[in-house]
Amino acid sequence: MTPEEYRQHDATALADLIRRGEVSLGEVVDTAISRAEAINPQLNAICLPRYDKAREDRPGTDAPFAGAPFLAKDLAQEMAGMPCTMGSRALRRNIPAQDSEYIKGCRNAGLVILGRTATPELGLKGITESRLWGPTRNPWDRARTPGGSSGGSGAAVAAGIVPMAGANDGGGSIRIPAAYNGLFGLKPSRGRVSAGPYMGEYWTGASIDHVVSRSVRDSAGLLDCIAGNPKGDPFRIEPPAQPYAQAIKSAPRPLRIGFFTESPYGTEVAPEAAMAIEATARQLEDLGHHVEPAAPAYNGMDLARAYLSLNFGEVATAMAEARDTLGARDSDYEVETRLLGTLGNSMRAVDYVRVRRQWNDFARALGAYFDQYDMYLCPTTAQPPARIGELETPIHLKMAARLMVGLKAGTLALKSGIVDDLAQESLARVPFTQLANLTGTPAMSVPLYWNEQGLPVGVQFGAPHGGETELFQLAAQLEEAHPWSSYYQKIQL
Repeated sequence: MTPEEYRQHDATALADLIRRGEVSLGEVVDTAISRAEAINPQLNAICLPRYDKAREDRPGTDAPFAGAPFLAKDLAQEMAGMPCTMGSRALRRNIPAQDSEYIKGCRNAGLVILGRTATPELGLKGITESRLWGPTRNPWDRARTPGGSSGGSGAAVAAGIVPMAGANDGGGSIRIPAAYNGLFGLKPSRGRVSAGPYMGEYWTGASIDHVVSRSVRDSAGLLDCIAGNPKGDPFRIEPPAQPYAQAIKSAPRPLRIGFFTESPYGTEVAPEAAMAIEATARQLEDLGHHVEPAAPAYNGMDLARAYLSLNFGEVATAMAEARDTLGARDSDYEVETRLLGTLGNSMRAVDYVRVRRQWNDFARALGAYFDQYDMYLCPTTAQPPARIGELETPIHLKMAARLMVGLKAGTLALKSGIVDDLAQESLARVPFTQLANLTGTPAMSVPLYWNEQGLPVGVQFGAPHGGETELFQLAAQLEEAHPWSSYYQKIQL
């Protein structure tokens, strides 16, 4: 199998070729590794390879993805005996003793894991430029970011190293890289994929694991394999009426879809993002769906503050745990991470709980919206991918952050309005994704539009809790009507 032949197939097709004996498992894995070794130096997508061990893996031939190459994300998705650094120098010695439920599901699905992909420190940014691993680059334009926090996975899949790769999403980290890399990415409903055994819920339920992929069927088929709630999970979610891989063979019913293009935070939205939504609305109408302007009614800045408060608390807790279990020092973290930790340590419990209770307000508002509409449609991101280094924190702000951290002035900073400043600065480019995380609802980014510079522009659909089936069905219908697979041939790598 040549590298060009390999790149033509998704994971479902590769497994089928192996199953029929047209190619051997070893041949497919060797081709993927050769592709990785040739391309990764240009992208910096894979931070922890395990090529020799991958060559030794022998999944059962009856597994749905038996022999298909895969990459896990180096954030959660723990693998026994392999570092899980989460993009941080503080966690270089974090070596899990057992596989996570997610990795168990991937292995049972027959995937051959080639290694782990780069992420920003603790998955906190919409770019992938950690001090530990350095910047990861977008294969569509290597001067630009592939997004974050699943940026390494997004870059690897778009570049044809693997047909799909592990991702997780606590504020858009599946959908943002999917949008920036021209991929399909669905964030499942809260509880659909287990966070066990290391956690009950990631980020109190805001974050969940899945993949970024080139095809809808790969994403649907793998969710069939990794979904579930083993004993010990905090709650159970109703399984789909039929497997997702089967459901996508049927077209969705005519849907009522509301669309909007204005940022909930009042920040600027690029014309191309709005144009992508307008073009998609016309496509949906051609397919028999009813589409009209309509946005959920909620306070965008309240949601931004609630989301950032979650960041503060989670970062402070992660730093404390790493200090207690690994001997990590504050100096091991990037200064922006240390600032978030300081803010988290300074937040009163009553204020954190009050903000956490606001999640219900957003869920109720979205529930009222879904009384009228089956889905919403909006941009995945507000702006095209930034250039590498463009979003580096300015020196004067880093100095201010160091001063606040050194003085432990988190309480003063919280009163100073810094939360609103952070919301405007850190979420301005990606204001559309956090709603699905705080409400626990499924949402997906679909690659339906490319701008004049040849960069992909993702469009986002959101559905009620448990609505993955209709999202997958709509995505498959759009993929059939407007195939995007040929676009990957334009990537010159």
